[in-house]
Amino acid sequence: MIPRDLIKKIRRIEIRTNRLVNDVLAGEYHSVFKGRGMEFEEVREYQLGDDVRSIDWNVTARMGHPFVKRFREERELTVMLAVDVSSSGAFGTAEQMKADLGVELSAVLAFSAIKNNDCVGLIEFTNRIEKFIPPKKGKKHVLRLIRELLYARPEGSGTDLRMALEFLGRVLHRRSVVFVISDFLGSDYEDPLRIINQKHDLITIGITDPRELELPPVGFLELQDAETGEVVLIDTYDWDLRRRFAERNASMQNDLQRSFRRLQVDHIPVRTDQPYIDPLVQFFNKRASRL
Repeated sequence: MIPRDLIKKIRRIEIRTNRLVNDVLAGEYHSVFKGRGMEFEEVREYQLGDDVRSIDWNVTARMGHPFVKRFREERELTVMLAVDVSSSGAFGTAEQMKADLGVELSAVLAFSAIKNNDCVGLIEFTNRIEKFIPPKKGKKHVLRLIRELLYARPEGSGTDLRMALEFLGRVLHRRSVVFVISDFLGSDYEDPLRIINQKHDLITIGITDPRELELPPVGFLELQDAETGEVVLIDTYDWDLRRRFAERNASMQNDLQRSFRRLQVDHIPVRTDQPYIDPLVQFFNKRASRL
């Protein structure tokens, strides 16, 4: 039995993300993520305006007048959402928790996929694979994915991106569009990231919270690492401490961006205190300009 409050939350996410898909991302997804190729559909008589390069000369010679080959885009794609559900997602000092933002991003991408008749699958990961749902079509399936993300009760707490990417490589048997949604606090995952990017269409979405980038001067704070449990007490009135904190985290974000550029992996940075639709639209526009 699904709790009533969970049903309401799923419904709110469905309404909100469907509106964004229909009003903002309509057509963007389809134009950026192409099908696997062109599939032969039929041979028909030549009509004025047809491209002469499409003439089927064998049929034309046999019938005595021009015929052309017709093709259609083999549209169906497989979209896999690899979502980080580790303990660091239970953090947010702005509009929402990082985990909640991850759920909403997943919903937008999943509804965009099924609007184009594509299959969508889900992998939830921490420092282990928490759940794997094979790709399927349809709204009912997407609502199940959203429910699983909202109802996730991970057994692990840390983040192992290498393990998650290697699992992806084993379960994806055809070229797919892969979205990895995470705060990317893990390490040692460049090699499997490179391999996935070579075999599939890989897009990473990095989620950050403003308090992970800088600290406000509010006095003594007790901070706990959600993944390791380590607790430290700091004085945020210490200007030098705040400066070093901001510089360290800015450096980590810059290193992450450089790593993705070096590997030629598309990356979309989003924040819990800013609308996520703007970075998504910017990504689609930039991606479309490269086609």
